[in-house]
Amino acid sequence: MWRVQPNQPLTNSRNLVPLKINTPTLFVPLLSQIKTMRSPIFTFILLLSLAPLAQAAQRPPNVIYIMSDELGYFEPGFMGGQHIQTPHLDRMAAEGIRFTNLFAGSSVCAPTRCCFLTGKHSGHTSVRSNGGGTPMRAEEETIASILKPLGYATGGFGKWGCGGRDSTGVPEIHGFDVFYGYYDQVHAHSYYPPYLIRNSEEVVLPGNVGTSGETYSHYEIYNASVKFIRDNSDRPFFAYLPVTPPHGIFDIPDSDPAWAIYKDKPWPEQVRRYAAMVTMLDRQVGEILALLKELGIEENTLVFFSGDNGGADYFASKEQPRGFFGANVDPRTGSEYRGKKGNLYEGGLRIPFIARWPGKIKPGQVTDHLGYFPDILPTVAEVTGAKAPGDIDGISLLPTLIGEQAAGHAQQQHEFLYWEIGGFTAIRKGNWRADLPRPNAEWELYDLSTDPGETKDISAEHGDVLKELVRLAEEAHEPVREGTFSRGDRHERDRRAKFGKHDETPTAKSDGKMHVIPPEGLIPNKDWKLVRASSENSGNQKYAANAFDGNPGTVWHTQFSPELAQPPHELVVDLGATYEIEGFRYLARQDSGWNGAFGKTEFSVSNSAEEFSDPVATTTFRKNREAQSANLKRPVTGRYVRIRILSEVNGEPWASAAEIGVVGHKPE
Repeated sequence: MWRVQPNQPLTNSRNLVPLKINTPTLFVPLLSQIKTMRSPIFTFILLLSLAPLAQAAQRPPNVIYIMSDELGYFEPGFMGGQHIQTPHLDRMAAEGIRFTNLFAGSSVCAPTRCCFLTGKHSGHTSVRSNGGGTPMRAEEETIASILKPLGYATGGFGKWGCGGRDSTGVPEIHGFDVFYGYYDQVHAHSYYPPYLIRNSEEVVLPGNVGTSGETYSHYEIYNASVKFIRDNSDRPFFAYLPVTPPHGIFDIPDSDPAWAIYKDKPWPEQVRRYAAMVTMLDRQVGEILALLKELGIEENTLVFFSGDNGGADYFASKEQPRGFFGANVDPRTGSEYRGKKGNLYEGGLRIPFIARWPGKIKPGQVTDHLGYFPDILPTVAEVTGAKAPGDIDGISLLPTLIGEQAAGHAQQQHEFLYWEIGGFTAIRKGNWRADLPRPNAEWELYDLSTDPGETKDISAEHGDVLKELVRLAEEAHEPVREGTFSRGDRHERDRRAKFGKHDETPTAKSDGKMHVIPPEGLIPNKDWKLVRASSENSGNQKYAANAFDGNPGTVWHTQFSPELAQPPHELVVDLGATYEIEGFRYLARQDSGWNGAFGKTEFSVSNSAEEFSDPVATTTFRKNREAQSANLKRPVTGRYVRIRILSEVNGEPWASAAEIGVVGHKPE
């Protein structure tokens, strides 16, 4: 144990002094033998050799958390998976404790990470959308920030997802000494990006062009995490590894030993690649556990391993409709959990979860304790003696990990667990579960004790139970308050790096990978001003003004968090002067997504920003990356333009635009 020196600011471990503790049982028999030895030289040498172990025993425990991006609940061997080899994780589970009811914070990447880091459920977090770079607020505390005052070294390696560069959410202002990997999760979709980010600065990966290259990014991230552990083995440390495998483009070097295991399997190549990525990560977990033993800190290090959100039904087919690996299908019974990544039914939130701490966690345990990601921060706080913030929603798991007697108190239980994202709300109280899949839908109610697959809605039979759960859900929600960006160019650069396009300047002389609106006849947009927008997803740097900033690399997207804005969507733009308008141009987003691409669209013109008559043009745009036109039969004079989007090319509720142009000229 350690205590704080009085009246000393804590900036590093030098401000920690050891308390007097009982001699660890490890040393009692050794010391008794030393007393009987007659050789003072041998005694001195033996004591010297034991000194590092004694020092480690007195030091606050290290914490390592390894989070696999999108690993399904039933996919690892320790959960019954039959296709993917995970011997090291299976051994870790056998040497520690396995949780069967420890849930993710959300069903997608960014929101679940925010819940994990802050100890809050998604009704209170600042990141509730999955745009990739939505930032936490600057003042929010994290696991890393509460450990810093105790002198912990804090390192993160992998996918951050809680704030793009130049935002209030970057890891280095939330307690991390170093974070190396991806800040924006779109950047993380490639294993061969031109660069990674270390503390907001770019680290070039030689030979990479986005989707292929010479430097496999995960190797770089993993090696940096191992170096961090080794470099800080003589002080308490927190190592957070939200690594990307097996998410994203299923890609692994053919030279990796894991690929040799699967390369000749009679499976589709992407299935084989996915399995190899999981086995690669399993091998690396084994290497980290071996490193802890080598460094003599194994018994002073609590190691967690989990997925990050519910599994996807990857590689589904007619024969295997829930995916080749059946992330949410019990391979022993065939029973299924409803849902998958992206929604809040059980299958969208269930994750594999194990913990190992030799000498503290009794091996071979399996627990059905009900908890979720917000519980990790208070658990780490209790383990280390850190002070948890007062506004968290989590409960410490320490009594479940090491036993109530060792923890000194009984395991607390949650009154309820709560989740929300994109208009979907879910709440669980014991075995009762209520789901609101859409804002205007009817609440559903399930009794998981008899219906774990959520197949029979019993809300009509148990109205009193549903009423109570709806009340708790309403109390659990507060309006989202996202962080902010000071600038957006580096964040957008990172998002383009997925495709190796980070150095592209989107102009008419582009190489053709990014389209532009032809400049002929366009009214200059330098004096344009946004009058109003029906909505914008501003926390994700998708401001409405991006639709006419002359840069097709930036995008306007309507709001999808905390509430999903429904069509029709509207932009009103002041052209800065009166023009004779002859037509309009539209450019859909230039990345790989089609979310929000305009379908049926109306254009109106007026001399008043508040009043518009009937549309002067109505068209239905196609699913096309190139610029599209809506021309007028005759010119119309006006200063203000209203664009109303009535539908989206895929029938979804949102709208987005890379650029909108207006064709015309000033009246003579």
